[in-house]
Amino acid sequence: MLYFNGLFGVLTLGLWIFCIVDVITTDEGSCRNLPKTMWLLLVLIVPLVGSIVWLVAGRPQHAARAPRGRYERESPAFPEYDRPGRFAATSVEDDEEFLRKCRERAEAQRRKARETD
Repeated sequence: MLYFNGLFGVLTLGLWIFCIVDVITTDEGSCRNLPKTMWLLLVLIVPLVGSIVWLVAGRPQHAARAPRGRYERESPAFPEYDRPGRFAATSVEDDEEFLRKCRERAEAQRRKARETD
């Protein structure tokens, strides 16, 4: 019986800590049914019940992501490429033009570096 109570306590503590961190890191506008501070107080004051209620009624529901623009790619492995306005070629000609400009810029930088040395 003591083993069960200890295991239940550890699980409750883990759930409580998860919910506290989740409430704190959730955006204010994403909380449902109550303001963020009220959710935090509820989870802190009534750990088990507050945590369960947060998961059921307060945690934001993740909607589908907005469709991407013409020049944005889906690349979760490289979030730095998800910035708006990042160029992504839509045709072979655009890609070749972009690469040509990159080569020209690189050559200009090399010439400038040789001149300063």
